[in-house]
Amino acid sequence: MPDRAEQLVRASKARHEAATARALAALQTLNRQTTPVNFSQIAKTAGVSRSWLYRQDNIREQIERLRQTQPRTQPNKHPQRASSDSLRQQLHTYRDELARLRTENAALKDQLARHLGATRAASITNKS
Repeated sequence: MPDRAEQLVRASKARHEAATARALAALQTLNRQTTPVNFSQIAKTAGVSRSWLYRQDNIREQIERLRQTQPRTQPNKHPQRASSDSLRQQLHTYRDELARLRTENAALKDQLARHLGATRAASITNKS
């Protein structure tokens, strides 16, 4: 069984680089447009989570710098409430994402167990 740890590291790095590239592209696009630059808009445009954006120091600094240079808009005094259809769709999306993450988590646990088992078997075989 081939060692997949290196493959996992490469795949993780590639996902991170792709997400970073999408976030930077979204940042540039929104900055050129009249759209306010904020974490929510960048996350939505780039297809990443806001929490991920906050953990990326270089991207977070760029967003904060652009937010300071943009004129502040007046807050909406009468915010629109989300419709029940919108909330239902959001709940459906969250459930789908939760199911996907549970499946991915189970697969990763299985892969780790196999790797640890192979490592243990190899160490026992080498001691004999």
